[in-house]
Amino acid sequence: MKNKIVVLLVLATVIFSCKNAKKETEKAVEAVEETAEEINDEVKVEQIKFALEAKSESNATGEVEFAEEDGTVMMRATLSGLTPGEHAIHIHEKADCSSADGKSTGGHWNPTHTQHGKWGMAEGYHKGDIGNFTAKEDGTAVVTFETDEWCIGCDDNTKNIVGKAIIVHQGVDDFTSQPSGAAGARVSCGGIIQ
Repeated sequence: MKNKIVVLLVLATVIFSCKNAKKETEKAVEAVEETAEEINDEVKVEQIKFALEAKSESNATGEVEFAEEDGTVMMRATLSGLTPGEHAIHIHEKADCSSADGKSTGGHWNPTHTQHGKWGMAEGYHKGDIGNFTAKEDGTAVVTFETDEWCIGCDDNTKNIVGKAIIVHQGVDDFTSQPSGAAGARVSCGGIIQ
């Protein structure tokens, strides 16, 4: 009889210890999940990725990715089908690439109503004035750009790029002609849509 009581006491102790260990494990898992949620909230990264379609009877296509982290937006455009040499790339007013010539996107995105110019010029520039880049002999190019003057989906209409479009031009932006730098035909277009 004593042996049975001892066995029952040992069993009860083991069961009680397991229940406590399970509760402690559940508490630890909850703490880890809460910490992970806090980290995700703090390091929130917004991303948009989309294709560029050929316009103006060109073969220029590509893919653009925007990512925002800690108040800075990074753009990476991977392009192909371009004529070798310099081209301009801009953000335009509307994410509407329906027209064959890309003009359905409107003019340069210029929410602060400044004159056209090279990015960062004291005299002024549009928020959409990304600039020029060079396509290689095989018609490919990679364009990267980074700024804290844009945001992805924020409430600031002077920074929010959502609802706008990326336009690649046939020619070069001269940074002086108003209102858009005389960069020529719009050869590739993609809407920035979340």
